[in-house]
Amino acid sequence: MRRHLSEHDARRFLVAGPVALLTTKWRGVPDVMPVAWSMPLSAEPPLVGVMVHPSRHSHDMIRWSEEFALNFPGPELLNHVAYFGSVSGAAVAKLDVSKLPTLSARKVEAPLLEGCVAWVECGVEDAIRLGDHTLFVGRVQAVSADDEAFNETWLLENEARPLHYLGGLLYATLEKRLEARPPALSGTNVGEEFERQRAEESEREAEERAERESRD
Repeated sequence: MRRHLSEHDARRFLVAGPVALLTTKWRGVPDVMPVAWSMPLSAEPPLVGVMVHPSRHSHDMIRWSEEFALNFPGPELLNHVAYFGSVSGAAVAKLDVSKLPTLSARKVEAPLLEGCVAWVECGVEDAIRLGDHTLFVGRVQAVSADDEAFNETWLLENEARPLHYLGGLLYATLEKRLEARPPALSGTNVGEEFERQRAEESEREAEERAERESRD
C-alpha cells in the first residue's frame, strides 16, 4: 500500500549515500562533524558539494579556512560518527575527547582521520546559500582510499566498507555488489555493447587519474 508522507521525508530517500566526517582546521584548531548531504558536482574539474547549516561550528571553520577534508568512516567508527554529530566543536574539542588518531593531509591543513576507508581533500571553490543551508563547493585536490575498500568502486568484500546514514541514530552498510547484464535486443548484443562502453569509460578514467597523479 502506498501512503502519503511529509514533504520533509523526501530528504530521507536521498541521504542513504556514504556518510562523511568533515574535518577542518583554522588557526591551528581542528574540528570534525558528520555530513550526510554531500554529492559529486562535476567530473572536470573535479568538484564535490557539502551542505552545512550556518548554525554549525564547522560552517564558519570552512568559510574561514577555505578548505576541508571528507573522511569516509566504516562501521567500526559508528559510535564516533554519532558522537561527533551530538556536540559542537565550539564547546568541545571533539578530536581530543574522542582520542581518534589523525593523519596529515597532502594538500590541506585539515587533519585526516585514521580508521576511515577513503579520504578526499578539497579547497573551497564557492559557497552558495540554498534555503536554510549553505552549499560549499569543494575542488578536489587529493584523494586516497584503503585498497581493501575501493578499486574503481566500493568492493564490499570485508568490513572495510563505507557507513551509510539512514536518519536519527540509524546507519547501515551495503551487503554486496550487483552487476547488470542487459539482454540482447533486436538482434543487437546489448550486453557486449554495454561491456565495451564500460571498458572505454574505465580506460578514460584511468588516463585522467594518471594525468592528475603526474601533475601532483
